[in-house]
Amino acid sequence: MNKVLAAAALALRFPVELVLSGWQTTRWILQGGRELQPGFARLSYEGLSETGAVVLGVLVTLTPGTTTVDIDPVRRELLLHVLDAGRTPEILADIRRAFEPPVRALFGDSP
Repeated sequence: MNKVLAAAALALRFPVELVLSGWQTTRWILQGGRELQPGFARLSYEGLSETGAVVLGVLVTLTPGTTTVDIDPVRRELLLHVLDAGRTPEILADIRRAFEPPVRALFGDSP
């Protein structure tokens, strides 16, 4: 994926993810019943530059239900606060699917 296509994909994908995440978070709050279990999760950003890690962290934070708490450059991980830790594998998979490919194309480590 070249950088122009990656930027276009990210520009189109982010608003969609923002709406979907906002809708899911709103449903959790309004439904009640099941208690959410907030928690922490680690997301590896291997293969991304430091700038790429920051961009990924910002994208994650701007989508409701997740917040980047720390970027660990030594372990190359983002520490995330998630609204529902019971869905951590699904949340991490969604982040990897939606944001990693274009961010990697734009800010991957230089060989």
